[in-house]
Amino acid sequence: MSADAPAPNSLAPNDLESNWLPFTPNRQFKREPRLLARAKGIYYYKPDGTEVIDATSGLWCSNAGHCRDEIVQAIQTQAAELDFAPTFQFGHPKAFELASRIAGLAPGDLDHVLFCNSGSEAADTALKIAIAYHRANGEGTRTRLIGRERAYHGVGFGGISVGGMVANRKFFGTLLAGVDHLPHTYNRAEQAFTKGQPEWGAHLADELQRLVELHDASTIAAVIVEPMAGSTGVLPPPKGYLQRLREICDRHGILLIFDEVITGFGRLGHAFAAERFGVTPDILTFAKGVTGGTVPMGGAIVRKSIYDAFQTGPDHVIDLFHGYTYSGHPLAAAAGLATLDLYRKENLFVRAQALEAFFADALMSLKGHKLVADIRQIGLAGAVDLVPVDGLPGKRGFDAMRTAFHEQNMMVRVSGDGIAFSPPLIIDKSQIEEIFTRFRKVLDRLG
Repeated sequence: MSADAPAPNSLAPNDLESNWLPFTPNRQFKREPRLLARAKGIYYYKPDGTEVIDATSGLWCSNAGHCRDEIVQAIQTQAAELDFAPTFQFGHPKAFELASRIAGLAPGDLDHVLFCNSGSEAADTALKIAIAYHRANGEGTRTRLIGRERAYHGVGFGGISVGGMVANRKFFGTLLAGVDHLPHTYNRAEQAFTKGQPEWGAHLADELQRLVELHDASTIAAVIVEPMAGSTGVLPPPKGYLQRLREICDRHGILLIFDEVITGFGRLGHAFAAERFGVTPDILTFAKGVTGGTVPMGGAIVRKSIYDAFQTGPDHVIDLFHGYTYSGHPLAAAAGLATLDLYRKENLFVRAQALEAFFADALMSLKGHKLVADIRQIGLAGAVDLVPVDGLPGKRGFDAMRTAFHEQNMMVRVSGDGIAFSPPLIIDKSQIEEIFTRFRKVLDRLG
């Protein structure tokens, strides 16, 4: 702080300047703030009390809606009972209970959970486990990681390196060495206005075979993909694509990692997208929906064979030199258990399945508007690509997001000139209709 700077206590308590918001144009935001003061159910509320319909489950995370009494009570009770417990050499019961519950929801023999605090940490955790696994098996040359264009795996150095969103990468140098990328799976000419999985595109998985031939399988540790790419604008996998990735990985001894930070816990009508698509990865990452966004938590679920590979040394020696101070934090574990209870009690995954066709039809009703270039949908997730403003990429999408908030009292997710929708799983048909009625008014305003 400079000598002539005001003392901290002289600043206004609601001053906006000190907070550097992530993934936000801060100068514009501070001129025209989009502030949320409280939330309940599928609604946020502005500081003046105006109701804002949440069309994005917060940031893809509030699957059970906001401020659910059962989750709030669980967090409050846990804070008074056990505020923190170390998970290096110690543990607490709820972390073990939650791990068991999550493993029970995961497909196949994905039955060991290592907790962290976010999707970014989960991605880096999975990548480190993959490399360490091959080393434990005597294949230490397997260090190369394969990601995919247009992918998002968080903001850690590992996740950015395997990620494929250019703006997230270009400011940060060369990132990790030994990383390559598959092509993304989107082709508007072949897939425009598709409900569910596109028919075209399974052959794009064969690019993995080309990378194997280029680098040799003995150098490749893992392939990481989102079953449905979310942050780039809801790209469902082409039919057969994930199955072909699985076959190529099996053929060459490469681990397959699914990043299910967005798709986990009901977004596609199942506990995990792996179940919907009938493909079991070797490692599966999760976050967001595990606690309904209430307390930060993430994790990686691994196959038994991967866990067992680390259980070979003397009993007193640490088996995996990785983890975080807040891995399996008591408040997060309590929130996770209460959230899973709500999912089960209210049958929210099945509810998402039942609403999918209605949601898809409501979303596709925007087709034909002069500003709509494409629409994609799967589960209770969808995206609308808008016709860009000439010479100003991203401007149309940004204006749609701010217009939705300020004029239609609706929160949507913007990614470039795309707008994503992922409402809480507790939404009903009338509220779905309301979302797209309001968004059509946004398009009319911009048009």
